Amino acid sequence: MRGLPALGQILRFAAVGGVNTLTFYACYLPLHRLLPYFAAYTAGFVTSMVCSFFLNTYFTYRTRPTWKKFLLFPLTQVTNYGVQSVGLVALVSWCGMNSTVAPLAAALGAIPFTYLVSRRILRPSARTGPYARTAPAPAPCDQGEPPPVRSSEPA
Repeated sequence: MRGLPALGQILRFAAVGGVNTLTFYACYLPLHRLLPYFAAYTAGFVTSMVCSFFLNTYFTYRTRPTWKKFLLFPLTQVTNYGVQSVGLVALVSWCGMNSTVAPLAAALGAIPFTYLVSRRILRPSARTGPYARTAPAPAPCDQGEPPPVRSSEPA
């Protein structure tokens, strides 16, 4: 049963990826009519990445957003791009896959890598996160007399 929360996170991560893609196109397509395509692409990309950060923070990993996490989150996109690029070249050049279908297969292959990087960035460590369980602090030592011993005899 221990693997089920991770499976749930992976499924939520994939769902957020789908929403992220829709968010990108919802921004890109109308902006493409008003701006040059690369400016529209950049605006859509940045908007979808910010939305992805908050969706992954709250929905996928159920943690609190912080500025540190927000600033590190683009590393997930660098990872995604790198793994997809290597996968695309491998699938087309070495495996002979059709270059129209290969980007989709490479994107699917990148999900586990991107998931691991985003989990590392967004999910607090078991030892240091805001929801970490810590042992109670030891009681302060008194350098004076030892505490009185309670006895069961009446006083």
